[in-house]
Formats: sequence, structure tokens, C-alpha cells
Amino acid sequence: MAVEKVNSSSSLAEVIDRILDKGVVIDLWARVSLVGIELLAVEARVVIASVETYLKYAEAVGLTAQAAVPAA
Repeated sequence: MAVEKVNSSSSLAEVIDRILDKGVVIDLWARVSLVGIELLAVEARVVIASVETYLKYAEAVGLTAQAAVPAA
């Protein structure tokens, strides 16, 4: 059995499309203290996704309040 090496490279557009399609969450929590005294605390949550992806998952976990829209 021969081993084949595949050189597949992704363009920037493909990477961005993949990130927007699937989404990325970066959760950061940091605390700087000196001798038991907290000097700095940072808590951040960054979500990168398309609006469509965000709404799909936000609705699934109940983060959006959908207004009743009458059917046409």
C-alpha cells in the first residue's frame, strides 16, 4: 500500500466561510493578584459566527424571544 501525500491548502475565503458556518467561541478568564490583593480581573466571551448560525443555536437554547409573526 502506497502512502500518498496530499497538498491541500485552504484559501482565506474558505477558512472564513467555515468559521462563519460553524462558529467559534473564545472564552477568556484571567485574574492578576499581588499578595492576595486582586489587581485586575478580565472576563470575556467572544462569539464569531454568521447571523444565521447564531440565530439557529440561540433559538435552540432559548436565548431569543421570537415575536409571533402572523402567517401570510
